[in-house]
Amino acid sequence: MALTGRTALLAALGALAVGLLLPGWNGILLVEGILLFGILCDLALAAPVRKLHFTRSGETSVRLGETAEVVLTVTNPGPRPLRAHLRDAWPPSSWYPGTEVAASRHRLAIPPAERRRMTTTLHPTRRGDRHAERVTVRSYGPLGLAARQGSHRVPWTLRVLPPFHSRKHLPSRLARLRELDGRTSVLIRGQGTEFDSLREYIPGDDTRSIDWRATARRATVAVRTWRPERDRHILIVLDTGRTAAGRVGDAPRLDAAMDAALLLAVLAGRAGDRVDLLAYDRRVRTSVQGRSARDMLPALVNAMAPLEAELVESDARGLVATVLQRATQRSLVVLLTGLDAAPMEQGLLPVLPQLTHRHEVLIASVADPRIEEMARGRGSVDAVYAAAAAEQARVERRRVAQRLSRHNITVVDARPADIAPALADAYLALKAAGRL
Repeated sequence: MALTGRTALLAALGALAVGLLLPGWNGILLVEGILLFGILCDLALAAPVRKLHFTRSGETSVRLGETAEVVLTVTNPGPRPLRAHLRDAWPPSSWYPGTEVAASRHRLAIPPAERRRMTTTLHPTRRGDRHAERVTVRSYGPLGLAARQGSHRVPWTLRVLPPFHSRKHLPSRLARLRELDGRTSVLIRGQGTEFDSLREYIPGDDTRSIDWRATARRATVAVRTWRPERDRHILIVLDTGRTAAGRVGDAPRLDAAMDAALLLAVLAGRAGDRVDLLAYDRRVRTSVQGRSARDMLPALVNAMAPLEAELVESDARGLVATVLQRATQRSLVVLLTGLDAAPMEQGLLPVLPQLTHRHEVLIASVADPRIEEMARGRGSVDAVYAAAAAEQARVERRRVAQRLSRHNITVVDARPADIAPALADAYLALKAAGRL
């Protein structure tokens, strides 16, 4: 049961009447008795809450930053009309801050044996699964003095997918890919390229591309054209250990790594390569394997949506062993992890030769732009000390990157806004050089 503001107002007016007209216990009992009788009548005439029926429908997934609508259908099977306030509760991260009250509360007026639909508009602010909480209904009587209140469990799950902001870089990278693929006049020759076709020699062509047998059969000199090999295997590995939990700007490093992985996966799929995904810290958190180019992007965003970084040190030996188990043929292994000196030197560097012996390895890391800002600070003593610490951190990252390069590993170290296009460019450079 819940009392309304109208009841409190009537109680205050009754107290005033008792003080002015009927002072004493008789007046108090009279006023309180009338008010209590009104409350009991209101409760008796209010539609019961426990007998209401609820169903949900609507969207089950949405990209982060977009809105989703979930429809709640309320059926009143009782003989009395329902006049109520309803609260459709969801986790706080399902709304913009400050908009929960307006978005989650609804007014209801349902005649007997009828139903009404209400739409709750969600605007999630975090990735992952959002589960509907209780639906609370407060049913008022005709006098508006008291209300019946009850809650119901009406389950529904909304999956909030990664936003894929780096999609805007895809057209320019696809244009470069078409150049590498021989669809334009730019033709390449590399260690891992495939023969495409023959054409007439043009001054300036590499003489090593001349096909002497074909030349002997025709009146002009013929040269071979080449295109990057297709059907290469790309394994994208997300390190979900503690370094991925560090916030860079407004989001964890893991979110920027996911965005870069999505752009690379779509680009590699368009290039005809096979893309798999693995998320690992001390165990496999998620895995996507054997998807076609058409199904790959939906599978990746669904697998990434509930991923959260774990506050544990990643098991480098377990990660390498899992990669070697899943990538049986020579592949491009793209590892999105941190370049912090201590975890890299004590964990990954000692076991990297096992990977580089069998696979082409590319390591991408999200740099903190705050470090660059700190390194430029000179305004005060504190700023100078902060600049010195930032410069030391930058030197350590460069030193780790150089050590990785000695193992013939391609290293990409870029800010969150630049990591996705930089990783795509590194993939295209490897493809152009015939290293895949």
